[in-house]
Amino acid sequence: MKKIQLLSILICGLVFSSSIEASSQSKENAMTSVTINTTIGAIHLELDQDKAPITVANFVALANAGYYEGTIFHRLIDGFMVQGGGLTEDMQNKASGTDPIQNEANNGLKNDRGTVAMARTGDPHSATGQFFVNHKDNDFLNHTAENAQGWGYAVFGKVTDGMDVVDTLAKSATGMVGGYQDAPLEPVTIESVTVSE
Repeated sequence: MKKIQLLSILICGLVFSSSIEASSQSKENAMTSVTINTTIGAIHLELDQDKAPITVANFVALANAGYYEGTIFHRLIDGFMVQGGGLTEDMQNKASGTDPIQNEANNGLKNDRGTVAMARTGDPHSATGQFFVNHKDNDFLNHTAENAQGWGYAVFGKVTDGMDVVDTLAKSATGMVGGYQDAPLEPVTIESVTVSE
């Protein structure tokens, strides 16, 4: 009887330690899954809330508020990146209504092909809602120093499925539209951005 009790205690201990280990691993790799549904297909993202907590929280809040619905990918450069999330189909700015966020480009994540990063102005800490997907490795966008020239662009996730959609976007016919260069001649609209944490 004592052997059975001892065996039961050992099994319970193993199960408990396994669940603690699984729990700590999930906390170590806190990722948020996002799907960008466009008029030409879906782009699935995995956002890294451990490495870019401010940026991920901002993107998720905007997605949950429906901000991205009806915006387009408005800047498309083959062999560089595709940018979206700030203009409507008629090339009008869509204000996010949020304050600019802290640039988290010093988080160690690199602007490699398939990563998603925040677009910004010349001010390193000016990102609000616009984002881009790197179409190739863009080392020159990476963080090198905490100054205006070296801050870089904050990567906060990566494409897990749908790079074919990104490739199609990058190879789209572009021109000058509404005062914007590299704009699509036939816009691709973001229909929704859904978040599942």
